[in-house]
Amino acid sequence: MMPWLFSALGLVILLLAGDALVRGAVNLSLRIGIPALIVSLTIVAFGTSAPELLIAVQAVHENADGIALGNVVGSNTANILLVLGLPAMLRALHTSECNTRKNYLFMIAASLLFIALAFCGTFTWISGVVLLVALSGVLFTAFREAKAHRAAGEADDLEEIEEADPDMPYWRIGIYLVLGLVGLPLGAELLVENATIIARMYGLSETVIGLTLVALGTSLPELATTLMAALRRQADVALGNVIGSNMFNLLAIIGLATFVGPISVDPEFLRFDLWVMLGASLIIIPFVFFRQDITRLWGVLLTLLYVAYVWMLL
Repeated sequence: MMPWLFSALGLVILLLAGDALVRGAVNLSLRIGIPALIVSLTIVAFGTSAPELLIAVQAVHENADGIALGNVVGSNTANILLVLGLPAMLRALHTSECNTRKNYLFMIAASLLFIALAFCGTFTWISGVVLLVALSGVLFTAFREAKAHRAAGEADDLEEIEEADPDMPYWRIGIYLVLGLVGLPLGAELLVENATIIARMYGLSETVIGLTLVALGTSLPELATTLMAALRRQADVALGNVIGSNMFNLLAIIGLATFVGPISVDPEFLRFDLWVMLGASLIIIPFVFFRQDITRLWGVLLTLLYVAYVWMLL
């Protein structure tokens, strides 16, 4: 039981430390005068991906490449099927009102680029540079559009950043930053080390553990955000959260982790898991392009597809 308990502890530490780091970084940026626009496009986006990044870095450092890649691929599959499916079962997501076509196309392009690089057999630092250049292009486009939006008369809205508190004292910001910077590597080491032990105990590969236990755990923040968005009838937040998270997982996480060391690709990824991830991404085309809502029936279908996928892995 101890590896399971330590894995759960590592996951909890990761989630809490990631939240603390985002709060500290956001409010420090606002206190020193960085506009909320830039904060939301960069610091919040990178900060919420910090747990996945630390897991990938720790996994590569410990030569557990299957966990590093499995975390990213599994998280993206879970984000589409489970993170959109479960909330829709509670309340239909009115995605017919959303305009996420451009970001969705960016996500599909990022998925295809990631798959193409995976077929090289190993993600090297050159692959990492390619992924990070693509990420820079996405961020530049988003920043330019947001800036044009604000120039058209929209205020720099702090309410869109949940962690924002422009009056937070510096000592509290410091505590958040320290907790985040200390907790993230600690949680990542606990989770990766014990997930590897679990894989060996049950005769499972590191890849399967990365695709299931680790991926599902790191998708919990997205699931919580989407559940709240569904209850508040904010379908644009729910869909945008999933699309943005998936892009960052593919381009930033593996892109940065390659500078720690090369990441070898398990042949099983090439035969099955990468195509499941791409298929899950394509299944939401009706909600993005044809103005269909994610009804309760769709929610049940998406959730069942995810359960079937995990069952096949195990």
